[in-house]
Amino acid sequence: MSDLPNVAAVLAYLQDLQDRLTQALESADGTARFREDAWNRDGERGLRGSGRSRILREGAVFEQAGINFSHVIGERLPPSATAQRPELAGRGFEALGVSLVAHPRNPYVPTSHANVRFFTTAQDDAAPVWWFGGGFDLTPYYGFEEDCVHWHRTARAACAPFGSEVYPRYKQWCDEYFFLKHRNEPRGIGGLFFDDLNEGGFARCFAFLQSVGDHYLPAYLPVVDRRREIPYGEREREFQLYRRGRYVEFNLVYDRGTLFGLQSGGRTESILMSLPPRVRWEYDWRPEPNSPEARLYEVFLKPRDWLAADGPDRDATDG
Repeated sequence: MSDLPNVAAVLAYLQDLQDRLTQALESADGTARFREDAWNRDGERGLRGSGRSRILREGAVFEQAGINFSHVIGERLPPSATAQRPELAGRGFEALGVSLVAHPRNPYVPTSHANVRFFTTAQDDAAPVWWFGGGFDLTPYYGFEEDCVHWHRTARAACAPFGSEVYPRYKQWCDEYFFLKHRNEPRGIGGLFFDDLNEGGFARCFAFLQSVGDHYLPAYLPVVDRRREIPYGEREREFQLYRRGRYVEFNLVYDRGTLFGLQSGGRTESILMSLPPRVRWEYDWRPEPNSPEARLYEVFLKPRDWLAADGPDRDATDG
């Protein structure tokens, strides 16, 4: 039985996922709508393909949110894509993906990120090499344990049909990946991260990708609903803008998707849509002792088993 990838099926799923994410975030915001920029590449810099970049700005809930779909075919994989697979250097590639970043206005609502993607490569008569990647992660500014538990229970539910070992593995990978080495701190409270996934055949890997993509909204929207009406002032807003600086640092220094897009000659506006619209840096800033801001560092910005209190039979979507 052939295990050749069904690129058309992945394409159809990703376009539908982008539409569903768009509708859900517009509904959650209640006032703003996404602007769409459809784009095409005609072979410039060795790239062909198309995409839909959707940006929502100045909403009631989301100060900015972006949901991108892209489908590109290139003549040569960039260095960021072959760092873990040097034997693929020089091959042509086909890449499809949906990426989302939501930057809420209220500092009590966390920033969230989700991405699902598929790569396949070929060279001459060689068999195609393909893999999936993606995940989702949460970046709170003011932490709430019930939100973190709900987020991770939903992440566990996404993994559950594929084996009990999957969630712990990809949870740990997420903790390790979304880590700012130069700050010695995580970006947020993690979630799931996976890459280079091709074990078990195309159908199983594609099913896992769909499960991750389909569990993002159930993970995030209840958190938004719980926190969106909490009053806040200048102190909370300034701290949010300061912490957004960490998000920028990670995306520009470490993020594989950003590096792949820039190295492959992708559309810059779409690649950098993940960056927040407003941000600040302050030299050697430290939170006041025993403050809510200090609690973020002491309690939430530490790798942690958020589901330690759950029994083995606990409903993964509860909470």
